[in-house]
Amino acid sequence: MNINLTLLAQAVSFAILIWFTVKFVWPPLLRAIENRQKQIADGLAAGERGREELAQASERASTELTSAREKATGIIAQAEQRAAEIIEEAKGVAKVEGDRILTGARAEIDQEVNRAKEGLRQQVSLLAVAGAEKILRREIDARAHGDMLATIANEL
Repeated sequence: MNINLTLLAQAVSFAILIWFTVKFVWPPLLRAIENRQKQIADGLAAGERGREELAQASERASTELTSAREKATGIIAQAEQRAAEIIEEAKGVAKVEGDRILTGARAEIDQEVNRAKEGLRQQVSLLAVAGAEKILRREIDARAHGDMLATIANEL
């Protein structure tokens, strides 16, 4: 066998293999590689976007948390202010009620004093009649002298 013919046959076979590979095998492999590269690039881009969105979400959460704390502080301050107002209103109502009760008690005391004075007047007038009766040694008719007794009682 001739070595040149063998080498030539092998070179032709190799050329056909290369042509076949470039024509039919290589394009699908390149497409698969390109698709895989695109998927990897998309995955990396998605990961980067996810990282950025996570940073933004963290920032928004921090802002919302700060806002919520400020609102809570405001609500607590309003509640404390309202509690102080309610206490002041209750104090005012209690003072008015105390003044009303005190005024009523004073009026009742005045009435009792007037009743006591009236009772004392009647007792004094009875004593005066009894004293006058003893002085005169005779009975004075209280019905007959009612006007005079009423005048004496008013003067006392």
